[in-house]
Amino acid sequence: MLSVEEALARVRAAFAPLPAESVSVAEALGRVLAGDAVSRVTQPPHDVSAMDGYAVRAEDVTSAPVTLEIVARVPAGASYEDEVKPGQTARIFTGAPLPRGSDTIVIQEDTEADGDRVTVKSTPAKGHYVRPAGLDFRSGDVGLEAGRRLTARDIGFAASMNLPWLNVRRQPRVAILATGDEVVMPGDPKGPNQIISSNGLSLAAFVRACGGEPINLGIAPDQQDKLAAMAEGAKGADLLITSGGASVGDHDLVRTGLVDSGLEVDFWKIAMRPGKPLIFGKIAGTPMLGLPGNPVSSLVCAVLFVRTALDELLGIQEDALALESAVLGADLPPNDHRQDYLRSKLSLDDQGRRVATAFGRQDSSMLATLARADCLIVRKPNDPALTKGTAVDILPLSGKFSGV
Repeated sequence: MLSVEEALARVRAAFAPLPAESVSVAEALGRVLAGDAVSRVTQPPHDVSAMDGYAVRAEDVTSAPVTLEIVARVPAGASYEDEVKPGQTARIFTGAPLPRGSDTIVIQEDTEADGDRVTVKSTPAKGHYVRPAGLDFRSGDVGLEAGRRLTARDIGFAASMNLPWLNVRRQPRVAILATGDEVVMPGDPKGPNQIISSNGLSLAAFVRACGGEPINLGIAPDQQDKLAAMAEGAKGADLLITSGGASVGDHDLVRTGLVDSGLEVDFWKIAMRPGKPLIFGKIAGTPMLGLPGNPVSSLVCAVLFVRTALDELLGIQEDALALESAVLGADLPPNDHRQDYLRSKLSLDDQGRRVATAFGRQDSSMLATLARADCLIVRKPNDPALTKGTAVDILPLSGKFSGV
């Protein structure tokens, strides 16, 4: 069986970033930049006031109190074209540009106005409450780098850089095909020996959360000709995901049943738990990941392998699979020859350390425990027994994988 690391390396090598397309900044949330976002403006464009008050010359307020002549009123969006001369000041409001000659702001709380004169009762340092031109960024600055998935904060930043359009990677089109006579869609009539299918819907949601565009092909029965016919719906997609039918049983037809449709298998079977019967290859030129049918196995494999494929297609730079640290909340027995991914809860101990406690039962059919899990404890093959308090590697499922 192939190691998880080798399998991930092969998946990464099989994909390259998709072409770029231009979208409105208003529609760019969650998209991935295909090139650097470079500012078209300087912000602020001038030295501006950070507070409501009076624009003064610092040398005029070296002692207090001092009375100055008010020669202008400058709200945000306006300006005073003349120069503030010795003994003069301009009433100014937050965001307004400083008039020529002035270099300091006295906040209005430190003044007392009387008609066209104002008494300054403080001695601010030169530049006090002044936001210099370019304090935030300048024209030509790289504000957001290629490979970044855009957040709401990024959208605001891009807009402030005067970028109405952004070049982003095209969203990967991912065809999803569930298999099995034993599963039916939620709400459909269910036979006495059937169960509700969750994989197609959960995988579609995962693909969407990762920035892809899911194409749900439905549920293929355990019949080779019908499986092959439904897999035809993946033509033109960037990736085909199947769930179920990846093992060695008489009704597990994905690996053998799609050979006539052009399936070329790169690898099959991974030394991991859950998710051992994983298939990776191409079918008629379309990359394919054949995930196990058990719901937990399917989603854990999606976290590792589907996410890796989509990140490569989107040109994402960050490593979503980077492991973090925690300490064990309960003892663990020795691990066998497979890399283990244990569904676990996270808490904090009295020292502020993260504590990962694995659920007692890790059966790959138990989707409820995955729904309640905060992370996966990652154990290397042949890991010895571990005691409570031991440091372990974890893969958080919240934040990093918001769609899981």
